[in-house]
Amino acid sequence: MVLEVVDLRIDPVKKVEFEAAIEEGVRGVIAKSKGFQGFKVQRCVETPGRYLLMIEWDSIESHMVTFRESPAFAQWRAIVGPFFVAPVIMEHFDLVTQ
Repeated sequence: MVLEVVDLRIDPVKKVEFEAAIEEGVRGVIAKSKGFQGFKVQRCVETPGRYLLMIEWDSIESHMVTFRESPAFAQWRAIVGPFFVAPVIMEHFDLVTQ
């Protein structure tokens, strides 16, 4: 399993609309992708408009090839992309301990 962590910045005035859109995008698009295992979205307390999207995938290939190279990625970006006010920062993490 690999964890994709995405740092997202939006206009805080649009938080209600964004939160609905990100849930629609993940549940309606990303969750249907092969290799998807689960997700969480967290809103930053100190920085209005900052969110972390954390998605568990079977592998990096499930994310970077199966999902990112499919038409579903464009669908996902069409739903949430209009809210972004800064470039998205994305990295993958392996679990060390729990």
